[in-house]
Amino acid sequence: MRTTRPILSVLSIIALLLLAGTAGATPATAGEAGRCVTVTDDLGETVVIRGTPQRIVSLSPSNTEILYALGLEDRIVGVTDYCDYPPAAADKPKVGGYSSTNIEKVIAAEPDLIFASRNTGEVADRLRNLGMTVVSLDPQTVDGVLRDIELVGTATGQEEQASVCIEELRKRLQVVTEKVENLAERPSVAHIVWYDPIRVSGRGTFQDEVIRMAGGTNAFGAVEAWSIVSLEEFITTDPDYILVSSGTGMSRDGYDAIYDYIMNEPRLQGLDAVRNGRVYVIDSDIVSRGSPRIVDALEEVARDLHPDVFGPNAPKATEAVKSPGFGVVPLICALFTVFLVRRKR
Repeated sequence: MRTTRPILSVLSIIALLLLAGTAGATPATAGEAGRCVTVTDDLGETVVIRGTPQRIVSLSPSNTEILYALGLEDRIVGVTDYCDYPPAAADKPKVGGYSSTNIEKVIAAEPDLIFASRNTGEVADRLRNLGMTVVSLDPQTVDGVLRDIELVGTATGQEEQASVCIEELRKRLQVVTEKVENLAERPSVAHIVWYDPIRVSGRGTFQDEVIRMAGGTNAFGAVEAWSIVSLEEFITTDPDYILVSSGTGMSRDGYDAIYDYIMNEPRLQGLDAVRNGRVYVIDSDIVSRGSPRIVDALEEVARDLHPDVFGPNAPKATEAVKSPGFGVVPLICALFTVFLVRRKR
């Protein structure tokens, strides 16, 4: 009996800690068995969600980033091959790409909620036809990103975490917009997404909104979406600043392909931005994904355009909201180690 009681005592403590950690990290409780919420997703679909989803599949990188920002990483059971942020997402089971989603793998993950996107429209329809619960996210603006964070929070029972995340992002947005509100000059800015041929971000894109919110003017705001412009037109426009995308698929042989082109193409050496050292590389993932990191992109562009206004004390990059109960597992391990040591004695 002297051996059994300590074991039972330690096991009881571990069980209680596990229950506490689970209650904090996952809002599903016996009292929520009858939970039922109805949401309207970005494609206009009305979706009924019963209970608190515990097994979530994400079919786009931006969706995955939102899930992590709301502390839902432990409920994610499948992501796309392109879900690379935060780094921990790389360890999640893969279900394919956008248009090449493996339906069998999604089904095998046994999800009770799937977050899709406009790019996965056909796949989403097939999953719905199979009885899956699918919510599509397709934010087109910064406000749209905030709305989708709220939508994900409602769908998953993480309303409080979503509210905290949105409030923090709004504060950071306000810091930038207030500082640029009364600027006397707004420089012209071109954002290049590729160089062969030159493709720029026009109106109706995240990049266009980021440029304007950061106190600039889109040099190609008259073109629609992402459009090809001739080398001659680019030279004639002669933007004050040039932003070039880097990141996934944008680098080659250890260097940034677009940046290298701009800085070495002889016909571009007379541009003001090149001569004055105003060509900046920006990670394509943060400036093109509809995730909380779009605010990171805004802060970065604002610093590039107005270094005299935005100094080293600019707001920090986005961090995921930590789930309640974080750190319980290490504590359990520590207690169990103490128990083993004492038992050996």
